[in-house]
Amino acid sequence: MSKPTVAQASPCIVELEEGKEYWWCTCGLSKSQPFCDGSHQGTDFQPMAFIADKSGKRGLCACKQTQNPPYCDGAHKDVDE
Repeated sequence: MSKPTVAQASPCIVELEEGKEYWWCTCGLSKSQPFCDGSHQGTDFQPMAFIADKSGKRGLCACKQTQNPPYCDGAHKDVDE
């Protein structure tokens, strides 16, 4: 499988709504980071669906290296853009 593109070396802070489904970009190509816009078409990647566990601001991974997708775990600190 291919390596994802690093969209940015910092998390995307977004407002989530508890119980709402979102589609997190796994390829790093989306122009709507951190959410999927279909840019993965023709790649090995598929977006990841998730349901927000609570409402409020959350940091979603934009480097695509997190071990806790879709949430940022600080992996961007070790990633070269």
